Amino acid sequence: MTRTRRIQPGAPWLEISSTAADWKAADPTLLVSMLGQLQLIRAFEETVLDLAGQGLVHGPAHSSIGQEGGAVGSVIGLRSTDAVNGSHRGHHQFLAKALTHVTGGAHAADDLVTAPVRDVLQKTLAEILGLAQGYCRGRGGSMHLQWLEAGALGTNAIVGGGVPMAAGNAWAQRHAGTSDLTVTYFGDGAVNIGSTLETMNLAAAWSLPLCFFIENNRYAVSTTVEEATAEPRLSGRGPGFGIPSYRVDGMDPLAVHLTMALAAERMRAGEGPVVVEAEVYRYFHQNGPYPGSAFGYRSKAEEAGWRDRDPIALLEARIAERGLLTEQQLTGLRGQSQAVMREVAGALTESDPDRADRRRIRPELWPDPSFVDVGVRGDASELAGQRMLDPVEHSGATRSVKFVEAVASVVGTRMKEDDRVVVLGEDVHRLGGGTNGATKGLADTHPDRVLGTPISENAFAGLGGGLALDGRYRPVVEFMYPDFLWVAADQVFNQIGKARHMFGGSNPVPLVLRTKIAMGSGYGSQHLMDPAGIFATAPGWRIVAPSTAADYVGLMNSALTLDDPVLVIEHVDLYGRRDEIPEGDLDYHLPLGKAAIRRRGQEMTVLSYLSMVQVALDAVEQTGVDAEVVDLRWLDRASLDWDTIGESIERTNNVLIVEQGVLGTSYGGWLADEIQRRFFDWLDQPVERVTGREASPSISKVLERAAYAGVEETAEGLLRVRAARGGA
Repeated sequence: MTRTRRIQPGAPWLEISSTAADWKAADPTLLVSMLGQLQLIRAFEETVLDLAGQGLVHGPAHSSIGQEGGAVGSVIGLRSTDAVNGSHRGHHQFLAKALTHVTGGAHAADDLVTAPVRDVLQKTLAEILGLAQGYCRGRGGSMHLQWLEAGALGTNAIVGGGVPMAAGNAWAQRHAGTSDLTVTYFGDGAVNIGSTLETMNLAAAWSLPLCFFIENNRYAVSTTVEEATAEPRLSGRGPGFGIPSYRVDGMDPLAVHLTMALAAERMRAGEGPVVVEAEVYRYFHQNGPYPGSAFGYRSKAEEAGWRDRDPIALLEARIAERGLLTEQQLTGLRGQSQAVMREVAGALTESDPDRADRRRIRPELWPDPSFVDVGVRGDASELAGQRMLDPVEHSGATRSVKFVEAVASVVGTRMKEDDRVVVLGEDVHRLGGGTNGATKGLADTHPDRVLGTPISENAFAGLGGGLALDGRYRPVVEFMYPDFLWVAADQVFNQIGKARHMFGGSNPVPLVLRTKIAMGSGYGSQHLMDPAGIFATAPGWRIVAPSTAADYVGLMNSALTLDDPVLVIEHVDLYGRRDEIPEGDLDYHLPLGKAAIRRRGQEMTVLSYLSMVQVALDAVEQTGVDAEVVDLRWLDRASLDWDTIGESIERTNNVLIVEQGVLGTSYGGWLADEIQRRFFDWLDQPVERVTGREASPSISKVLERAAYAGVEETAEGLLRVRAARGGA
């Protein structure tokens, strides 16, 4: 008969409750300050729901009423240099962090509303209403609240989306030698999201000072925790990753505060992450001023039972028992909170002249419509003063290197001269420089800044995004193959790409994402895509695609100087090719938005990038077509060299775009549309394109070659354009 033995988790999993002795020993200032914050946040949320009911909140109003105890209890003991981020239901977390920042966590009962407190409340409400004076200048609204000075990294509308970003901030805190920590707040839904679980694993493996704070309010929208998971004790996720975990009554702010004190002690001591599950309850529906019972998924009895455990009522009772405040003072806290919110709402709204019974947003407070696109990217002013060199114009000594050697050499040079550069990705620290040698030697010289990651693209891409937003580091994130970006699409597009604009337009996001195209290598449909077309349609990203080693040096230096996220696309066909680069010079920058004319010609303009530049040149030689071949180098909308492109089109009056990848996600599709809008009067015929087929390349060598474009297809394209213009 088989024997069994119970396996105990390696990390503790504890339930923590406050006792009468804890309440008796608690600092009176702490108790009064927690109550003051609770009242301010409750009055704030009631005002938001009231304004939403009047139609003045554009978009959702995810109320946190009922859940304030978890936020206040966990935040009030934090430093301003500690950081938090949160979810779509994040007003209470943001306010707790901002109020703690401006008051030091100490509120006076008789003077609760100081000028800085009022300013926090007004700027937060202005943001939720979409007004220019808000923290994100009206762009963030209810779900994207950020104030970096206070350590509020930003709330997030994607369930679980902010968790990897918090890990990046925690890595920066630890690596910078501080004892600061980061708290990432999320709900019961996010514990089943891959990005959250991937980040738990990564944070544990790297001992990051990160608290995974689960606000378990028992419902997604209407789906219960018990319906969504077989283990409704959500803190149980932690021990599976070796993370100490605590479960606490979130309606008891003191119990939460004591739990967070234990967690903070571990994190500040360098003992790695913790999980805290606070059981809370949202009094209202997912969005708006009605209770869940109005929609039939909760009973009124259940709601009443939770309201009987209200955190404000609990604190008032305990404070009264100890004689810390009089009944009049307790009532006064509520009165001060309501009064300041009436004042704040009155500063942002006014009577509607068309309807005396309604109010409207004060018209002068809206953002100027011209602000709509400001901050999608930065203005690239950080490149000013850098030494620029276009290799095409270089006449000095050169040396011969393989393309892939230039990749490793220029990044290594930047790491040596700039302690902010951090390289991370799968296997980048092993195999003599990753799977292709592109990080060769970097781990030997900078072992603390070359991070081999788990196979967790969501987690490590988001961690890189958090590092970039922190401002102390410049991450270089490698995706082994571009197809893997779909695994991390939320982090790449929703988070990293949108962060600068979404949070007001001024946040630098200095991140470089490296990846390689590998068509022709036999790796099949899930490894061989060209990502240029996808990224070109996504806001926020700059894109570079070097066709020579010398260009790679200049473009990578520019990418590592820019305060925008930059996609650097490489091609395996170029890695082994020998090129000439300037002798003894790995420090020059290639100018932003400068293309290169690789061949002058009169019959047509050929636009291409990466290895297809040489393919186009070979096809021109094969066919004898007198084409002008332009190497784009910069591919994003804001950085394309429209001057060079336009001047060439005005000479040739015909355009052929040459790329290797599939038709559906083609970069040329977007580019052709833009060219025809800009240069229609100069074109003798529609823009022609050479691309791969509709299908992704297959494993079969024959089918793979049939799927992508090469010299033969490019030659056919050249002849099509010539024939249509009446050439021989």
